[in-house]
Amino acid sequence: MVKKKGLIIGAAVVVVVVGAGAVVRHLNADSTKSAQKVRTINVAHTQNYVPYDYAENGVSKGYEVDVLKAVDKLLPDYKFKYHPTSDEDLLVGLDSGKYDVGVKGAWWTKERAQKYILPKQAVGASIIGITYRKDDNYKTFADFAKKSGKLVPISPQNGQYTVVQDWNKAHPNEKINLKAADQFTVGDAYNWVLEGRYDAYFDVKVNYQNSVAAANGAYHKSADKLAYAPYKGIKTYPIISRSNKDNSRFAKEYDQAIKKLQKNGTLTKLSQKYFKENVWDFVGDK
Repeated sequence: MVKKKGLIIGAAVVVVVVGAGAVVRHLNADSTKSAQKVRTINVAHTQNYVPYDYAENGVSKGYEVDVLKAVDKLLPDYKFKYHPTSDEDLLVGLDSGKYDVGVKGAWWTKERAQKYILPKQAVGASIIGITYRKDDNYKTFADFAKKSGKLVPISPQNGQYTVVQDWNKAHPNEKINLKAADQFTVGDAYNWVLEGRYDAYFDVKVNYQNSVAAANGAYHKSADKLAYAPYKGIKTYPIISRSNKDNSRFAKEYDQAIKKLQKNGTLTKLSQKYFKENVWDFVGDK
């Protein structure tokens, strides 16, 4: 009788052990399955475009980079890996599928939207306006337009060209003198304005701040002769590669995350941190 009872107990132990083993295997399987769901998103960014995207001691930083880091925290199915690189390598890498996402202060253009996936929600904005001779004392972009100011030529492929065209269409009596661009350097543009060859250079505000206003700027020697008037903010977007079919789904999830970051104030806080102002205040019709 005792022996029989021992057999029964032994059998129960075996059942418990086997059952426990099954539970462990099930949990391990779930853990492996969960780990397999996390997809790495390779993010390329320009490494010298302060304060949008840059690298400091090998660490990826900048407004757009930090926005994507905040997006990453809201998307548990993804893990973002950052790659500081050149503008050229960023685009080549997106084309080949080496990178899934690229950020470089990129504006929406028809050509770009056809070649890549541009999500509905912008990652940020760049403030554009005019660099002009300080003595002309333009208070606003509209003041410049009222005097039919002559701009340094802009390439028709540049999004700025379209912005000026849109102004001229909306203000037929206050058109800006706009010509298609030849090849020139930023230094040429500033010098042409100083010389009076043109009345203003359609400039991104951060470029003016880095090149002219900053004490270590390449053209700071002209800071006492030049001034800047902002016009509006142009939205910037992450460029998403079409090489991976799953990137379309990622773009939609990115859009949902950005909406949350807009609502909870994260985008405004990061803008204040990097630009000392809210760039989103400049976005919209002007």
